[in-house]
Amino acid sequence: MKKLFIAAMLFVGIASFAQDMDQKPAREQRERMTPEQRNEKQLQKLTTELNLDASQQAQVKQLLADRSAKAEKFREARKEKKDSNTKPTAEEKAAFKKEMEDEIAANDAKMKSILKPDQYTKWKALQEEKKDKMKEKMKEHKKDKM
Repeated sequence: MKKLFIAAMLFVGIASFAQDMDQKPAREQRERMTPEQRNEKQLQKLTTELNLDASQQAQVKQLLADRSAKAEKFREARKEKKDSNTKPTAEEKAAFKKEMEDEIAANDAKMKSILKPDQYTKWKALQEEKKDKMKEKMKEHKKDKM
């Protein structure tokens, strides 16, 4: 009787562990969205969180499209560098970092011109929240690798 009980508990434990593994799809298994779908999803999220009006929606949509086009260009350039197996020099890394910071500042200025002051404040808070979540995910990812 004791062995049967232990076997049943072991089976339940293994079954529940297997279910936990199925809960989170791996990164590769998740559905990939097109840039247009991502932009539309982000626009909808911003519209609901910041109460954007129609003209603001149009401007933000254009800004998101421009930003995603530039990001795609950066990804392609980075992929080409990676394929050529040449590591970027310190100067190239610094230049890339500066370029990214300039791009972020330009996007920030454009959003500031589009949004009302209270919307802009809320948007900045959302950006900080998003940044904090990414830091937490990176910490978890590093911890999982160890």
